[in-house]
Amino acid sequence: MAEKPRIRLKRAYEAPSQEDGARILVERLWPRGVTKQDAAIDAWPKEVAPSTELRKWYGHDPDRWEEFRDRYKAELDAKGEVLDDLRRRVGEGPVTFVYAARDEARNGAVVLKDYLEQRPRS
Repeated sequence: MAEKPRIRLKRAYEAPSQEDGARILVERLWPRGVTKQDAAIDAWPKEVAPSTELRKWYGHDPDRWEEFRDRYKAELDAKGEVLDDLRRRVGEGPVTFVYAARDEARNGAVVLKDYLEQRPRS
């Protein structure tokens, strides 16, 4: 059985740590009030984040969560090259997806992590 990708999730407002491995910002917009130095981001593939239209439609409304997940996964289906790069990074060692949302259970990073763990290769 193949080993699951080693992906952690962490809010941009939490301090970086050694256990984070490669820190990848998975947001389209830079987190408010966080300096680049404090964030210690190794990569920022904006294209992998939910589209601006989807992000605005969702608006972090819990009632829209299920549909947001489905729509975002459909967007991810079309992002082969960017996802291949993320898969490569995950294969090289631990990776932490950094996100800005307040809701730690319902955000794009959760969907992206789940997506990559369910589809380790294209």
